[in-house]
Amino acid sequence: MDSHYDQVMKARAQADADAPRLYFAYSTILDRAAFDEWKGQHSYGFFELPEGQLAEALDVDLVYDFPSRWWGGRVAGLTDAPGARVYGRLFRIAGKDWPIVQHKEGVVTSMCVERTVRVRVDGQEVEATAFVTNPRRASMDGPVSPRFVEALVRGATSAGLPADYVARLGRGETR
Repeated sequence: MDSHYDQVMKARAQADADAPRLYFAYSTILDRAAFDEWKGQHSYGFFELPEGQLAEALDVDLVYDFPSRWWGGRVAGLTDAPGARVYGRLFRIAGKDWPIVQHKEGVVTSMCVERTVRVRVDGQEVEATAFVTNPRRASMDGPVSPRFVEALVRGATSAGLPADYVARLGRGETR
């Protein structure tokens, strides 16, 4: 258990359980094995990420803009990019569980912030919340983390994202 557990559990207790959130996940949370390991390390074994639906965020692209000591290089967030798209999964998260997702995505440590994205799922467009690099912490200094790219590819593959998109991730390409 880490020092953020009590903070997250307090937020969870205060959250509106009847207010689910649409969450667009495009990064390492899609690597189920790694996510299960993270849950165990942080005492969230009771939380299960739902299956979700294949989705694409519209008019955004990946940008490797957060230098991470843990990953040993820059990791990805999203940036506005008209005409581009990022694949992921769309999850409906119970309001009481949103603080756990925020912890995993780095809101608790001010690494990331929430942003609204337009997402296409089953031919329909909806708005969902994604997590992006906190602008105050964004930097293009240093190399992209190869370990992060490997985790991104593992997660995209296990999430059933399109093969050409997964290949693009593996090459570290944006747009």
